Amino acid sequence: MKPAQPFAITLALLASALWCFDVAAQDRTADKPGQAEEKAAPVPEPKVYRQSASGKFDGETIRYTVTAGETHLLNDKDEPVASIFSTAYIKDPSDDPATRPVTFVFNGGPGSASLWLHMGFLGPRRIVVPSDGTPAGAPPYEIEDNPLSALDVTDLVFVDPVGTGYSRVVGAGKTSDFWGITEDAKSLAEFIRLFVTQNKRWNSPRFILGESYGTTRAAALVHQLQDEFYGMAVNGVLLVSSILDFQYAAFGGGDIGGYIGFLPTYAATAWHHGKLQDPPEDLATLLREVERFAIEDYAPALLKGTRLAESERTEIARTLARFTGLSETYILRSNLRIPAARFRKELLREDGLSVGRFDSRYTADDLDDVGEFPDFDPSSYGIDSAYAAGINDYLTRELGVDFSREYRILPSDVGRSWNWSPTKRGGPPTHVNVAPWLGDGMRQNKDLRVFVASGYYDLATPYFATDTTMAQNGIDPARVTTRYYEAGHRMYTHTESL
Repeated sequence: MKPAQPFAITLALLASALWCFDVAAQDRTADKPGQAEEKAAPVPEPKVYRQSASGKFDGETIRYTVTAGETHLLNDKDEPVASIFSTAYIKDPSDDPATRPVTFVFNGGPGSASLWLHMGFLGPRRIVVPSDGTPAGAPPYEIEDNPLSALDVTDLVFVDPVGTGYSRVVGAGKTSDFWGITEDAKSLAEFIRLFVTQNKRWNSPRFILGESYGTTRAAALVHQLQDEFYGMAVNGVLLVSSILDFQYAAFGGGDIGGYIGFLPTYAATAWHHGKLQDPPEDLATLLREVERFAIEDYAPALLKGTRLAESERTEIARTLARFTGLSETYILRSNLRIPAARFRKELLREDGLSVGRFDSRYTADDLDDVGEFPDFDPSSYGIDSAYAAGINDYLTRELGVDFSREYRILPSDVGRSWNWSPTKRGGPPTHVNVAPWLGDGMRQNKDLRVFVASGYYDLATPYFATDTTMAQNGIDPARVTTRYYEAGHRMYTHTESL
């Protein structure tokens, strides 16, 4: 066999190099999906679906226009980077913009669409689920008129953040531009700016209503709207099942906030399921006693750690057992610390049941009765299918929305990819706490008021953690109104709380 000629070798090497360069160029383009998608297909114009309707709310007949559709966000090159889907209800004929408020509504996650508040609480149509903590089962589900919608007092805009509902990254956009505390708030502040500009509502009173992570978003939006972006003052923030300071959701290591913040909800749950010895008939009386103990006795004991005297340790365990329904032995073995997931499994272990996270009135029959943690959350799977059916039926059948793409309820990829750093500045890692932004906003704006709604049976964002957060962080207590409900995270599923 003859050896290859030098010229032939040179050609082969050159061809190989050109092929590698082409592949690398393709790979670099693939790293920028917005560019590739833009070349492949232009971004379609936003779709909008509009119709007139009427309803009776708080005894008043209101005619309104409902607009379900897309709003495109643009980058600094005027290229579309995201399509935000929203459903807006505007009174018709509209009142004076100076007197008719507009309320922007968000659920949480991060990564949740706004269907829960839309179809469970504020919208003109409402999905009906059992009020007593029993599961909703399979379809069909009842969707009824909601006379308790707030349309008699405010226009409503339900917004699905990027990656949820029908909202998507488009064109030159990337998910990393939107999936993070600050990124999310900036994009939704821009949506609000566009909405008030396009609808000539700059002089309308404006409110932000969030649930769960939506309350984190609400505080971040106050910061963006009033401080960072547009000088756009906010009249009110409504926090449903709030979490602003995440130290009160932390268990393990040296963290103690979660143990303190969750304790009164443990007591409420044990009281509800009849696991307390000699309980008071009145839940509120029990909770005031537990709250006092949590601050005055339990928190100092946890701070002492191994410095706690054995007699004090025994007394703390005895009191915790009385308030939680767990055994004193279990509490001592767990070092006076009760993580929420363990409590959910341990409280009804002898009954072969675990309790719900979003609503501890719900119970589940786990496969493994001796496991450490519950298999699932019955307060989620008990109603999720009803809400998923409700929003899809309402948007497609009643409003005529005809997207073929999925309406994403709570996609896991959003939360997994979330940037939890509130700022781009350096420094050591800390727990997320956006409550100071709310305090700053109240000092900057003398008219900003806050409403807090908390459920006693919420083991996701417990009420006492919220109360402790609101008592700190520069928040003016004179402008905060707090209400409590004998229900869970989504307290509107409980008829009396609704």
